[in-house]
Amino acid sequence: MHDSSIHLWPHLGNLGLLDDAETRSISAENPDGRRGGGARAHPEDGSPARRLGKGWKARPFIPIAADTTVTIAEIDGPGIIQHIWITTDEPAYSGLILRMYWDDESTPSVAVPLGDFFACGHGCYRPVQSAVVAVNPRGGLNCYWPMPFHKSARITVENATGQDLPHFFYQITYALRGLPGNAATFHAQWRQSRTTSDCPEHVLLDGVEGRGHYVGTYLAWTQFAEGWWGEGEVKFFLDDDDADHPTICGTGTEDYFGGAWSFYDEHKREVPYSGPYLGLPLVLYDGDRPPRFGMYRWHVPDPIRFRSRLRATVQALGWWPDNTFRPLEDEIASTAFWYQQEPHAPFPTGPGAL
Repeated sequence: MHDSSIHLWPHLGNLGLLDDAETRSISAENPDGRRGGGARAHPEDGSPARRLGKGWKARPFIPIAADTTVTIAEIDGPGIIQHIWITTDEPAYSGLILRMYWDDESTPSVAVPLGDFFACGHGCYRPVQSAVVAVNPRGGLNCYWPMPFHKSARITVENATGQDLPHFFYQITYALRGLPGNAATFHAQWRQSRTTSDCPEHVLLDGVEGRGHYVGTYLAWTQFAEGWWGEGEVKFFLDDDDADHPTICGTGTEDYFGGAWSFYDEHKREVPYSGPYLGLPLVLYDGDRPPRFGMYRWHVPDPIRFRSRLRATVQALGWWPDNTFRPLEDEIASTAFWYQQEPHAPFPTGPGAL
């Protein structure tokens, strides 16, 4: 049943090869993903399926009451989650908290607002067409990060919007199969801070202990000063050797996200773009509100390996008229994505964390 000798990561080169893995899928129509467990709900009064009866889209979504947490997936492993699809009301993007737990751990390996997890920060829907995250009209949130688990997987959604959410749609597709001992688990952590002129730096990730590799960054950036805001460097401090100086140091925020010489067009406005591994899908100038931007970089072809520790930062720098760097007081919310062998260090708590 669980043949770990065949390919764990399906791709075009091995898609024609047979495998002993078993495909399962969890949704509101099949809450535990068991064989033959789908489409068993009876239509309730007022349901669009009330004339058709059982087996005809009787329970396509669940409600989530205000200030409650629901478990949308509990899976006994070993296995690997291959695809997550979610849709709900756009105002809930920043108020729903997605958490994931692997192998019976007591603290989550993933803790991120729903929108930021799918590269839609600031609570704003924008189309995204990337290799691992796709956001399609009109709010189809898709994730293709592979998520192995050796014993179990649990996914919860907390409704912190302050309002009842009547419609939450989801589908989680996974394979039950054996895993090699070196299969690391997926992690994602959200942080938010306001940089200062004395310390114009935002911490993307810190306190990571163990062996793993960093695979992605998403930033939701709010600009409070006029002019260009993306001159700061992105830095990765690896293992015990990088106490004061990083091994990996970029040349500017726009450079890290695949742009160059700012993201501007001829009108001095940022140009949105979305590609397989890099993108700036959100450029938002909204009346009297400060400009807001959302950008991603997926380190899929170039993961950043670490053996014992990892720290990552991004600076917030612009320009003074005398052509010197200007420290900025901007607000940055980041989501860092990485894989590592468990156990993971505790996530931060308090202001600017989940």
